[in-house]
Amino acid sequence: MKIKVLLLALGCTMGTLGAYAQKGVDNGTQFGSGEDSVRCITNISLFVPYAKAGNFKDAQEFWKIAYDECPAATKDIYLYGVRIVSWQIENEKDPAKKKELINNLMEVYDKRVKYFGNDRRYGKDWIIGNKATDYVQYMGKDADANTLYSWTKEVVDEFGDKTEARAVSMFIYASLLKMQADPNFKDQYIQDYLKAASILEAQLKVAEAANNEKEIKNLTAYSESLEAGFAASGAADCETLSNIYTPKVEEKKDDLDFLKQAIALMRRSHCQELEVYFKASGYAYAIEPTAESAVGLAKQAVQKKDYATALKYFEEANGMETDAVAKAENYYMMGLIAFDEKSYSKAREYCRKAIAENANYGNPWLLIGKMYAATARSIYPDDGVMAKAVYYAAIDKFAKAKQVDESCAEEANSLISTYSAHLPSTEEIFMHPDLDKGKSVTIGGWIGESTVVR
Repeated sequence: MKIKVLLLALGCTMGTLGAYAQKGVDNGTQFGSGEDSVRCITNISLFVPYAKAGNFKDAQEFWKIAYDECPAATKDIYLYGVRIVSWQIENEKDPAKKKELINNLMEVYDKRVKYFGNDRRYGKDWIIGNKATDYVQYMGKDADANTLYSWTKEVVDEFGDKTEARAVSMFIYASLLKMQADPNFKDQYIQDYLKAASILEAQLKVAEAANNEKEIKNLTAYSESLEAGFAASGAADCETLSNIYTPKVEEKKDDLDFLKQAIALMRRSHCQELEVYFKASGYAYAIEPTAESAVGLAKQAVQKKDYATALKYFEEANGMETDAVAKAENYYMMGLIAFDEKSYSKAREYCRKAIAENANYGNPWLLIGKMYAATARSIYPDDGVMAKAVYYAAIDKFAKAKQVDESCAEEANSLISTYSAHLPSTEEIFMHPDLDKGKSVTIGGWIGESTVVR
C-alpha cells in the first residue's frame, strides 16, 4: 500500500522531476531520484505480486530492473530474487548457462549482504549460510571447498557464538571437504569442529535458558548432525587426539575453556581411556568442578581399580549433571563397578537408577540379566533345576534390553540363545514341584523376582 501511494504521488509530479532523475545504485539512495525513482517503485510493484504467486517467468524482467537500478530499495528484491534465479537455474538445460546462473545467484546473496547485511534478524551470517547451502545444492560434486570455506569462516570468525546455526553447519562441512582433499588439513579440521561445537553449545544454553522449544529442537538437530559428521570423518582417532592434545593440555592447563573443549572432544570420540583425557579432567576440575571433569577423574580411578574414589566422583558428577542420558551412563558405570565387586544388589540398584534416567538405555537391562545368570548356582547350590530356572529371569532382562534399545539387539539375542539352551527340560519341569509350564515362579535369593516358566 505504501509503495502504491508513493507511486501515485511520484507519478503526479514526474514531469517536474525528469531533470533530477538518477538511479539509486548511482546516488546511494533507497529508490533513486526523479523519474528513476518512479521507475524503481513501478518495477517493484510489478514483480512482487508475480513472484509471490510463484509466477517467476513474468516477474523476472521487472525484478531485474529493480535489482540493477535500486538494489537498496527493499529486501523483497533479494527474498524473491533468490527464488527467481533458482527457478532459472532449475529450468536451464545448458551446463555453461546454468553455471553462469549459479554465479548470478551467488551475486544476489552478496548484494543482500552489501545492502542489508546489518539486519538484526537476517544479517550477514544468515545470508552467507543460505548462500553456502544453495552453492552446494546447485554445484554438487563441483562445489569448491576452498571457496565455501572462505565464505563461512569469515562469518564464523566475525560473529563467534552468535553465528547463525546454518552458517556454522556449512563452515564445518567445508572444513570436512578440505580435510578429505588434503589429509594435512586434519588438525585444522579438528580445531574447526571444536569451534563449531562450542558455538552451537553456547546457543543451545541460551535457548534453554529462554525455554525456546523451537530453537532448542533446531540447535539440537544441528549439534547431533555435527557430532555424527565428526565421528564419521575418521579424523578423531584416539592416537591422533593423544598426539595433538598431550602437549597442548600441559601448555593450556589453566585455560578452562580449552580444557572443557578437549574433554568434550575426547568423550565424543570415545577416547576416555587416554592419559591426556585424565590430565585435562584433573586440571579442569581443579579450576572449576563440573560433571564432565568429575567423570574424567572417576574413569581414571576405575582404570586404577580405585573403585571407592571412582564411585565418589561418579556420584559428584551426577549431582551436577543436567543431562539425563549422561546421568544414566554414569549410573551404569557405577553398576559395573559394583558388579566387579560382586555387590549384586547394589549393582542392580544403580542399573535401575540408570533406567529411570533413560528408559531407552539397554545396557543396564543386559547387566541385570548377566548378574542373574552369573549367580544362579549360588542362589540354588543344591537344586540344579531351580538354578536353571533363574535363566528365565535373566532372559526376561535380555529381551527387555533389545525391546528398549535396538543397539543392544545383537548382544541380547546372543545371550538369549546361550541361556535358552540351558533352561530346564520338559522332563525336569514335570518332575519339579515348584515349576509348572506357563505359570509364574518366584526366584529367591538376592533376585527376589517372579518370572514365567516356559
